[in-house]
Amino acid sequence: MEQAEQIDSESYEPAYSQLVNILRRQIAAGLFRPANVLPSEAELCRRYKISPMTVRRAINILIDQEVVSTVQGRGTFVKPPELGNATFNLRNFKALFTDKKETTVNLLEVRIVSACQDVADELNIAPGERTIFLRRLILKNGEPIIYHKESLIYDPGRPIVEAEMEVTSLLGLLVGARESYFKKGKVDLIASVLNEEEAALLHAPPNLPAFRLEHVFYDFDDNPVSWGRFICRGDHLRFSTMVGI
Repeated sequence: MEQAEQIDSESYEPAYSQLVNILRRQIAAGLFRPANVLPSEAELCRRYKISPMTVRRAINILIDQEVVSTVQGRGTFVKPPELGNATFNLRNFKALFTDKKETTVNLLEVRIVSACQDVADELNIAPGERTIFLRRLILKNGEPIIYHKESLIYDPGRPIVEAEMEVTSLLGLLVGARESYFKKGKVDLIASVLNEEEAALLHAPPNLPAFRLEHVFYDFDDNPVSWGRFICRGDHLRFSTMVGI
């Protein structure tokens, strides 16, 4: 099979990376379909005038990307799309926080409370220790679509407290800002329905389908400092992904 694409030896892009992209494009175009075997290492070396080491490195990358798999003694095969490997992102959720023209955040409540057992477990503190409890509404074009409840470890000396009041640290984590006070976060997406409190705040009927995003955010010492949940109307948020190349 003759191919028009060739490796550009003068390119700043490494040869193995060029080969990865060439093979991905060929698979996407249907030149190699699921269960088809790719050309042998020797054939790829001959066709693209590259070394065996370059070919092996490119194939290993495609294996890591779950595009192909190898069978000892048989060759390298294109993997079929696997729904079980699909990943979903929070792009639509992130857009709500970055669209400053259409989105506003209303702080409903801030108070110091004693940690209940659930909060203590999530924040790795003793029950009864002081925490800061916040409630806020996220509105798009004036319509409430997300209700957020959050508990923070009480430490007046931490800039994170003031930052969370303005949602700046949360925004930093969502958009990758350099000034985020969080090192990392863990988010669980759970199917749910609105209870009476949530429905009233979100101007929706009780038991409306909803998404609940429970989060734990960590500081740069890997200590949990924030635990909470976003309650999102199911009719205003969608998660989608693509399977295959």
